Amino acid sequence: MTEAVPSPAPAAASGGSFAPLRRPVFAVLWIATVLGNIGSFMRDVASGWLVTELSPSPAAAALIQTAATLPVFLLAIPAGVLSDILDRRRFLIGVQLLLGAVSLALLLLSRAGALTVELLIALTFAGGVGAALMGPTWQSIVPELVPRADLRSAVALNSLGVNIARAVGPALGGALLAAFGAALTYGADVLSYVFVIAALLWWKRPPPPQDGLQESFASAFRAGLRFARASRELHVVLLRAAVFFAFASAAWALLPLVARQMLGGGAGFYGLLMGAVGAGAIGGAIVMPRLRARLDANGLLLLASLIAAGVLGGLVLAPPQWLAVALLALLGVGWIVALTSLNGVTQSVLPNWVRGRGLAVYLTVFNGAMAAGSLGWGLVAQRVGVPMTLVAAAAGLLLMAAVFHRLRLPPGEADLTPSHHWPEPALADEVAHDRGPVMVQIEYRIGADERADFLAVLRRLSDQRRRDGAYAWGVQEDAADPERVVEWFLVESWAEHLRQHHRVSHADADLQAGLLRFQRGGGRPEVRHFLAL
Repeated sequence: MTEAVPSPAPAAASGGSFAPLRRPVFAVLWIATVLGNIGSFMRDVASGWLVTELSPSPAAAALIQTAATLPVFLLAIPAGVLSDILDRRRFLIGVQLLLGAVSLALLLLSRAGALTVELLIALTFAGGVGAALMGPTWQSIVPELVPRADLRSAVALNSLGVNIARAVGPALGGALLAAFGAALTYGADVLSYVFVIAALLWWKRPPPPQDGLQESFASAFRAGLRFARASRELHVVLLRAAVFFAFASAAWALLPLVARQMLGGGAGFYGLLMGAVGAGAIGGAIVMPRLRARLDANGLLLLASLIAAGVLGGLVLAPPQWLAVALLALLGVGWIVALTSLNGVTQSVLPNWVRGRGLAVYLTVFNGAMAAGSLGWGLVAQRVGVPMTLVAAAAGLLLMAAVFHRLRLPPGEADLTPSHHWPEPALADEVAHDRGPVMVQIEYRIGADERADFLAVLRRLSDQRRRDGAYAWGVQEDAADPERVVEWFLVESWAEHLRQHHRVSHADADLQAGLLRFQRGGGRPEVRHFLAL
């Protein structure tokens, strides 16, 4: 069980930042996603501006942002489970139909003059449900579309595509809103979903291999939570993301009020501000390779925090409109730096078998921080005013950046591809997949002088056991023979243990191979499997 196998040859070097676009399926889906996001940003601009016309309350404006992000916080993990166990292409088509129906309802209500704050919040929440279902799945299909060597470039291109849409969508949405009203703006969003659905119908996704170990929703949900609970690297990413987005969310929650009340702008100017964020993000994506050459992920996140705090502080002064546009462009640079850094690290610490669920946990934290932060900053602004709220958010960003910079993000360099180095279990008869729980015991012979070093490595290995499916783990010695050390772990079913065989990675194999040097007399530890009666 602890025998290592040679690692595969390194993947070929990437062909550059835009290499994934040479792959037709990725290129078509990427373009469709950009068009779909442009429509979504146009819808968001219309909704964000309409709420300021329907109610002057800062809390109402903040509730729109909360309604958009709260469903992702509530549903991202179930959505991640679905993305790992369902046909991702069909699932995405269904979600696009849901989002199109939401925008169609907004179109009809706004055209009839029947849109209220309550209906706007409810439909924004429904759109958030669609976004919650879609997010983990869109990100999970990326490894299917490009080779491993181009994965980081594909992730960066997805972020770039979102920010191209962020640059074009708000500006176009603001222009349409000012010239033709909300109904036409929502209509343009409905049209964007037609392009996305057409691209998904064109993509002929090969059926996934069937190995008889297909997970049910409940078991996949539990497996995803076990992985998230046991992955210390993921914990660091989630904490750093939650802190940054909770404070940076003030910019999004209060921007409609900043544009209208502090800067004296109209709908077109608000769209211009949102477009400036996207334009800045495009510029940030272009300079990211140079920034990565000088800073690691921790330095990049610190830089993003300093930029965001500086922009919030600059807006407090109610600058001229042209300077406000420049500040929002700078915010876009900081935003793409933070998003790309955190998303890239998250992708790098997740193996493929749990990628959808792991990304869903990340999106849950991201959107939970955005939703709670937006609501909190809106309530604070209602009491102390928008300028003082911006000051508080900027000060908080600076303080948290200084405090948490010492909590280093993981490098994400481990090879998490399956190693398939565990031998098949020895069986007297066939075992039903649903039989369990299963206890696995691994017996080692360890000298007293090497006991402490062995246990240090073994406890690192315990995280891997839990991430891959164990719900309990322990290590014990034989009272009559202290050199006989037994590691054990419990798995909920025989099928889940067989899945462990497919999940163990090359990085895990290297760690397990390190245990062999402690084994007295060489050879492999003895492995036994026990089934509950």
